[in-house]
Amino acid sequence: MSPSPRPFFRQRADGVFVGNDPARGPWSPDHCHAGPVAGLMARAAEVEVGAEKMLTRLTMDILRPVPMEGIRVAAETTRHTRSLAATRVTLHDLADVLLAQATTMHLAQRDIGPVPSPEVAAPKLEEATPGPFAIGGGRHDLPNFARLLETRYAPGYGYGPGPKTIWLRTPDLVEGEKTSPVQSICALADCGNGISWNLLSTEMGFMNTDLTLQIHRAPVPGWHASEAISHWHSTGIGMSQAVLFDTVGTVGTALQTLSLFPAR
Repeated sequence: MSPSPRPFFRQRADGVFVGNDPARGPWSPDHCHAGPVAGLMARAAEVEVGAEKMLTRLTMDILRPVPMEGIRVAAETTRHTRSLAATRVTLHDLADVLLAQATTMHLAQRDIGPVPSPEVAAPKLEEATPGPFAIGGGRHDLPNFARLLETRYAPGYGYGPGPKTIWLRTPDLVEGEKTSPVQSICALADCGNGISWNLLSTEMGFMNTDLTLQIHRAPVPGWHASEAISHWHSTGIGMSQAVLFDTVGTVGTALQTLSLFPAR
């Protein structure tokens, strides 16, 4: 087994986050994959609210490319009661340009006793086959998210176009820190468009402009799976939707709005 990649980010003494190789996206050597960025925004919201409430929803708007060289993240509480909390999170570059913004919802957890719920089995990790990340290496040759992370394919799925179910194991989010369960699945949540695509990236670009992650159970650490499908239209607009799993069962869903553009 290859050694684990470095964490996605390191944090400088002044609070600025700098991307390591695994945070680099497939489209540009200078910009981050939005999944690790979503993890930073979840982290800021969780620190703001505290551990007594679970982050159950993160909706992130990606307004501009996020540079590897340095970003700042800030969160503020917009509502806090005994049962819920809500935050607004912003991400700026070093010139104070707004790059991404998010809102989050956090719910108090309490013991209400056994309740009925459908049992949805997770794909079996032990039956999955190692392989390259579904999108391939990207449009540059530098080490990046797709090249460095461990990927396994559920039985019956190849590397071609269409719906897929893959497993992904991600590194820690920030050097020297423990990554929370919700933070650990953010990178995979933003991969739906890269898992299920309908043309090669050399033929069509399919970047997402947002991400809505909905979590109903804190994921178990380790390997996580995404069962993804992407819908593309001749208007240049699409959507990717994914069901997310840990090795126990379902933990949530992820939705992305896609901007489609023919590759030049």
